[in-house]
Amino acid sequence: MKHILIIDDDVHIGDMLQEALTREGYRVTRAYSGTEALLALPAARPDLVLLDLMLPGLSGEEVLPKMRGIPVIVVSAKVDVQDKVDLLLGGAADYVTKPFEVKELLARIAVRLREGPGPEAAYYTLGDLTLDPEGRTAAVGEARTRLTRTECAILKLLMANPRQVITKSAILDRISLDTPDCTETSLKMHVSNLRKKLRELDGNDWIEAVWGIGFKMREV
Repeated sequence: MKHILIIDDDVHIGDMLQEALTREGYRVTRAYSGTEALLALPAARPDLVLLDLMLPGLSGEEVLPKMRGIPVIVVSAKVDVQDKVDLLLGGAADYVTKPFEVKELLARIAVRLREGPGPEAAYYTLGDLTLDPEGRTAAVGEARTRLTRTECAILKLLMANPRQVITKSAILDRISLDTPDCTETSLKMHVSNLRKKLRELDGNDWIEAVWGIGFKMREV
């Protein structure tokens, strides 16, 4: 069952969309602000997002760049052509103007889901920390550090699940394709080196060791 996240503070529109999507066999999760959506995203793991722009807290424009790898259909009352162009170039999969025909929106959703997931996130961000997986660099402001392949894989996994404690065995399993040479014995050393590099960027300890379990990101 495909899972759709609706991010819209208009309860009436949200209820209408949820009813229509549920009738079509989709699983639906709701968020009523940009901040709430980003908090829910790691656990929800939706297949597609319907995003309003005029949201309390973080706006839709601020939320969109943080949803790399997930098809996002913007559903907004903004009708300016330049707004649409900017959002489509900024990563949106489609743009539907309010008011809209539900049948048309359902058709657009079906098309996007048939196309599969979007590309992997170009960058990962948490607070002031940014990771560029392709360039294998982490940065805080202008300060940058180069990461090894294993360090990059570990940080990418932790930043993709920022509020979860990832066990040591799960880290080894989920980075095995990127770094088959990482073992249970060497993992502690890789994490220690990674924490040292990140600490040198701004003096903060970005990775928290959860005793006897594993590791998680700490937003500072």
